[in-house]
Amino acid sequence: GLLQRLGRLEDSRQRAAQLFRWLVAPVAPAEFLGQHWERAPLLVQRGDPGYYAGLFSTADFDAALQSGEVHFGTHLDVTSYADGVRETHNPSGRALPAVVWDFYQNGCSLRLLSPQTFSPTVWQFLSILQEHFGSMAGANTYLTPPGTQGFAPHYDDIEAFVLQLEGKKHWRVYRPRTDAEVLPQFSSANLTQAELGEPMLETVLEAGDLLYFPRGFIHQGDCLPNVHSLHITVSSYQRNSWGDLLEKLLPAALQMALEEDVEYRQGLPMGYLGYMGVANSEAVDARRTAFMEKVQSLIKKLVNYAPIDAAVDQRAKSFLHDCLPPVLTQSEKAQSVYGFPARWQDGGPRDVDILVTKDTEVRLLRHGIIRLCNEEAGVMLYYTTENSRVYHKEEPKFLEIDPEYTDSIEFLLSSYPNHVRVDSLPCETLEDKISLATLLFEKGILTTKKPLVQV
Repeated sequence: GLLQRLGRLEDSRQRAAQLFRWLVAPVAPAEFLGQHWERAPLLVQRGDPGYYAGLFSTADFDAALQSGEVHFGTHLDVTSYADGVRETHNPSGRALPAVVWDFYQNGCSLRLLSPQTFSPTVWQFLSILQEHFGSMAGANTYLTPPGTQGFAPHYDDIEAFVLQLEGKKHWRVYRPRTDAEVLPQFSSANLTQAELGEPMLETVLEAGDLLYFPRGFIHQGDCLPNVHSLHITVSSYQRNSWGDLLEKLLPAALQMALEEDVEYRQGLPMGYLGYMGVANSEAVDARRTAFMEKVQSLIKKLVNYAPIDAAVDQRAKSFLHDCLPPVLTQSEKAQSVYGFPARWQDGGPRDVDILVTKDTEVRLLRHGIIRLCNEEAGVMLYYTTENSRVYHKEEPKFLEIDPEYTDSIEFLLSSYPNHVRVDSLPCETLEDKISLATLLFEKGILTTKKPLVQV
């Protein structure tokens, strides 16, 4: 019902904002971002077992197994944690229901990786939410038998939202142990109980509850003796830090500085090996002072050569590759190429021609599905509509765009969510306007105000 209501909103940015508001409710998004995001855990106990009804269930888990498409290791992990030892019990090959449920009956936890591959609802949920984060939104589901624990304590490299779907689970959350573990780039290895200290938060999640914790916060969850647990962990902001941006930006800035500024190409001073280096780090020497000042000067000046916007565009390009494809509402499907009634009938194809005219009213399918990037090879338009539900199964999707079309792409972005007539696109000729609109329609990027062919 929630996703249907969101589908009635015209602007995909509003859909994403409303879904995030629902995710952290009754906490206001501004309060969440100011007090918890990347700072501190948040526990929301709603007392509403049906809050997540319809998102994912053990019946959906079983349906995925019954489909025959789930494979151990690729889609499903079988795990246990007992006496301080974490083990994975994955056989090879297809995860047949009889084998999987036997593992579960014998006390093993089941982690379904990327449930959006099997669940249209989770797919739709994440595809909306990713636009709010501007970063990949992923998920795993965890089904744990009563009285067991499936994973060792550890911390992750993602912002984690734990949604308790069924049953109950006992959670303990611990602060990062050192400054180096605050907002880490990478997840930890399995930790022992002796390494943890006292938890900062200990609670039992019940169906409908939410637990958020930032990356770097150590956590572990175990089931109560008399009830199973099913939860889904929604994640985002993996490798999406200032440092990750600078990792791409600084080499590009240095390359540009080397090309444009002779100071970066001048030779190092003769004899510098004699007074620089760790062995000389305690020496008082004017040459050392001058050397350090020179390095600091070059680094400071490097910012003048930093292609910041181009580096951000490259991150956006990577994000679009990570993205799930959009899930269309019925009206969006009818007004897009995905609802176009081309078919075989009476010995030949029917309704094949896409007849866009100057009077056709168009708009982007979603605001966040495209990105223009200026690259050495030309102007590229990256888009998400032909992505796969399986992470990176497809190569990045892009169109090489004539530079004179960039104003039209920007016009479509700035006009969203309003429809615009094709003849209002700022191309030189009507033929160019129709050609661009037809191309974008065929790629599922544009929808029309009315179906192009009445069925």
